[in-house]
Amino acid sequence: MKNIVTLALVLLSFNLLAQTPEQKISQLGIQLPQIPESLGSYVDMVKVGNVVFLSGRGPLKADGKYIAGKVGSSLTTEEGYQAARLTAINQLAVLKRAFGSLNKIKRIVKVNGYVNTAESFTDQSKVMNGFSDLLIEVFGEKGRHARTSVGVYTLPQNMVIEAEMIVEME
Repeated sequence: MKNIVTLALVLLSFNLLAQTPEQKISQLGIQLPQIPESLGSYVDMVKVGNVVFLSGRGPLKADGKYIAGKVGSSLTTEEGYQAARLTAINQLAVLKRAFGSLNKIKRIVKVNGYVNTAESFTDQSKVMNGFSDLLIEVFGEKGRHARTSVGVYTLPQNMVIEAEMIVEME
């Protein structure tokens, strides 16, 4: 009986310590930005059943400019990592605007990352870890996802990263 009570108290305290994704974002010192609507002939996302497909988005800074350049020439791998992290924050801002809460996210399913790189650069996966690591920090196991990381010759507005996501919603 004592073991059952102890187990119940441990589980209860774990649940009390559990944080929502938005609490984790706040704890990380991140404020989700206001994201402008898409300007092209596309939408930011399409919802099919409980699956959301997000259009590609880049590392848009608060000043309205993208982090630009090529990893392996004008930017380091670490700078690319930070740009990928910002890109993930921007994608979460799209979801927050659309659904009102990140608590409705059941699972991050897939991320496709495109990294603007110098010809000889081969560490695209290390750069895109910035995107993935943030999702895991915010969502825990629900943030672990399948991913593709590829190097590309150029991206719109010379931005360093473009990433799209597939997300399962509650």
